[in-house]
Amino acid sequence: MHRSPATERLRGAAAAFLVACLPATVLTAASPADSPVDVPEPAGLWEGALQGYTPKTLAGATVLDGPQLDALIAGGSAVLIDVSEAGPTPPNQPAGRLWRPIHRAIPDSTWLPGAGSGTLTPPEQTALADRIAALTQGDRGRAIVTYCHPDCWGSWNLGKRLIGLGYRNVHWYPEGIEGWQERHDTAAIHPDETWTRRAQDGAGP
Repeated sequence: MHRSPATERLRGAAAAFLVACLPATVLTAASPADSPVDVPEPAGLWEGALQGYTPKTLAGATVLDGPQLDALIAGGSAVLIDVSEAGPTPPNQPAGRLWRPIHRAIPDSTWLPGAGSGTLTPPEQTALADRIAALTQGDRGRAIVTYCHPDCWGSWNLGKRLIGLGYRNVHWYPEGIEGWQERHDTAAIHPDETWTRRAQDGAGP
């Protein structure tokens, strides 16, 4: 069958495109973020991109589904921590003034944007530990729920940090805000000012 020169050029371009894509596929296939099943728990915190497939477990914590989260919240004492990212600060933000974006979250949550990073600086780690201690009123047995969005390592990382800090009743809700809003209303919240100021100011008093 005779093919026109234009058809042959299109076939050649398509083949070249597929070949060019193969190395990238091979290089990224082993990353937890690219594996939808059986993602292993890292030995420490996840320091890669926060958006991606996560493990199904968090050693030392309880993984919650929707009904389990509802039951825990109904008990009335759980501390809910949202670590969703807040996005970049606008370039015209006045110096010294905190940016206070609005975010939809599970009602009565404390929003600690950035607290799910696997590479917090020592001052940020100190600020986070102090803020969690205040939110739990020093009770390391109090129920804490960490969440953000589906396929987000940030809430997994925070749960891992809390376990390392000695909290004994850590819960991880991997369905995140999207899972919650399928069943319930969300609430508008701002970033927690205490955490944001101390993290920015080097965990000073």
